[in-house]
Amino acid sequence: MGFLVDSQKEGVGSSWGGLKSLVRRKQVDSAHSKRLGHHQLAKELTVPHLIAIGVGSTIGAGVYILVGTVAREHSGPALTISFLIAGIAAALSAFCYAELASRCPSAGSAYHYSYICVGEGVAWLIGWALILEYTIGGAAVARGISPNLALLFGGENSLPIFLARQHIPGLDIMVDPCAAVLVFIVTGLLCVGIKESTVAQGIVTTANVCAMIFVIVAGGYLGFKSGWTGYELPTGYFPFGVDGVLAGSATVFFAYIGFDSVASTAEEVKNPQRDLPLGIATALSICCGLYMLVSVVIVGLVPYYAMDPDTPISSAFSSLGMRWAAYIITVGAVTALCSTLMGSILPQPRILMAMARDGLLPSFFSDVNKRTQVPVKSTLATGIVAATLSFFMDVSQLAGMVSVGTLLAFTMVAISVLILRYVPPDEVPLPSSLQESIDSVTLRYSSDAQVISGGNPKMSSGDSSEPLLGNKNVAVDCPIVEKQEALSSCTLDEENRRKVAGWTIMLTCVGAFTLTYAASNLWLPSLLRFTLCGAGGVLLLSGLIVLTCIDQDDARHNFGHTGGFICPFVPLLPIACILINVYLLINLGAATWARVSVWLVIGVLVYAFYGRTHSSLLDAVYVSAAHADEIYRSSGDSLA
Repeated sequence: MGFLVDSQKEGVGSSWGGLKSLVRRKQVDSAHSKRLGHHQLAKELTVPHLIAIGVGSTIGAGVYILVGTVAREHSGPALTISFLIAGIAAALSAFCYAELASRCPSAGSAYHYSYICVGEGVAWLIGWALILEYTIGGAAVARGISPNLALLFGGENSLPIFLARQHIPGLDIMVDPCAAVLVFIVTGLLCVGIKESTVAQGIVTTANVCAMIFVIVAGGYLGFKSGWTGYELPTGYFPFGVDGVLAGSATVFFAYIGFDSVASTAEEVKNPQRDLPLGIATALSICCGLYMLVSVVIVGLVPYYAMDPDTPISSAFSSLGMRWAAYIITVGAVTALCSTLMGSILPQPRILMAMARDGLLPSFFSDVNKRTQVPVKSTLATGIVAATLSFFMDVSQLAGMVSVGTLLAFTMVAISVLILRYVPPDEVPLPSSLQESIDSVTLRYSSDAQVISGGNPKMSSGDSSEPLLGNKNVAVDCPIVEKQEALSSCTLDEENRRKVAGWTIMLTCVGAFTLTYAASNLWLPSLLRFTLCGAGGVLLLSGLIVLTCIDQDDARHNFGHTGGFICPFVPLLPIACILINVYLLINLGAATWARVSVWLVIGVLVYAFYGRTHSSLLDAVYVSAAHADEIYRSSGDSLA
């Protein structure tokens, strides 16, 4: 591989310069960020902490409602199958997250992976969408706590006056002081330290899990006592057919969203290569098991068509004489919401910090408190915005916007795995401050190349004292030990393989979008719809076959931090993940996409007027990945 160097600095008046910034990519992680002046986060988390974050962020109060709604409208007694299918679909994304999180253990999650594998433009949109997801999600969760909390005090209007919801006639809004107070409490916990806040989340999550175990055990007892009347129906186990089960799984899929919060804490994990995959897998397995067991019990206690869509579990226990169980279930709902609130606010400061480190947001957000080693300023900013929204606005109608950010992130993570395996970045950006070390290393390799080829270093046409890389956008091909004739043929084959793989990945994504779009839009004319479905299916299947037949890139073995989890069944698994997530994205509805589009347009403007011109890669020098570590060592030696 040649020693390629390119500053990628935008040229004035260049038509390509404005778009070039969209595809510039950064290094694998922040291993050298301390050298560049960035403070590191505290490495305090182990597998139990990660499980607490994953389970707490995933199991919200929605499960206490979903079982009734989905059983009545889609799945019937086959609700358990819907949860299983949704869990398998979520596991596809979890596999992709596990590999990237262990290879690239830095803050930022999907934003970070997209920046490494795809480019700055896509990474910005992913980060911007995740900011919306966690802000709206946190506010919506906080807004839902006070009604459930009021039930524990005796009724809807039982909270103290300073915490109860109040209607302001002049503004026609319903303020929720309880929601704002809870957001501030969670924000304060997160500012104390990652370990302390995770322990608190683990305690709350344990209470929620205990409530679900009570539902399973007590419900199982009632089921055996009553004869499982919910399963003895003339309509059978699949009253809505296979289509109903699949529709139900698409709905309950969003009950598994939350394990990506584990990946956002990658920089704070003591042993990320081992602990991150274990934490993600264990958390998702626990959630899937609890969901399936709860659904098995509840649909067996009451016929699916008789379930209360708002309080299915409480009403099921009440119908069988256990009214007091409603209090335990309400405690479970409150603790579930509180742990989900922590999981919603936890990732956003780390994404803001990662974007600020990269220069795409003001440096204010990248500050890390030296004592607590957490991004306190980003955490406070997140808490203030979420508390304000939860106090003044009922954001439940905006809840669909949360799903857009999550599904976009899941999709880009799957694409990043394909890129990592088949066309991993072969160049890395170094700061222009290392120009002297870059010149020194390049001159050394150039001299070695001339000696190997029998040339005289002193007979070069240029001035030998002039740095070879003083002029930007210079490519110097420096064979070191390979034979020239073998190198030329191998380089050509490798270049063609990378081109074929790159185009195939892109066309596979186009095929997935075309197929799901045509299949989901029944209003399209039949001929056009079937044509698009066929074209999309052919592209998708062809992409899978081509990627299966061609070799994966050898550089994948050394990409990032090796020795961690390796995603199985590539390319089948990532492609299936892309297909599922794109299908769910398309089916979110026009109103949701209209709202999200406004936010994304704002993000494009912010990037165009600030992020693009303040990016840390603006003056970066791109060098061969094989020589990056040597340049850093050379820089360290020169400073010693």
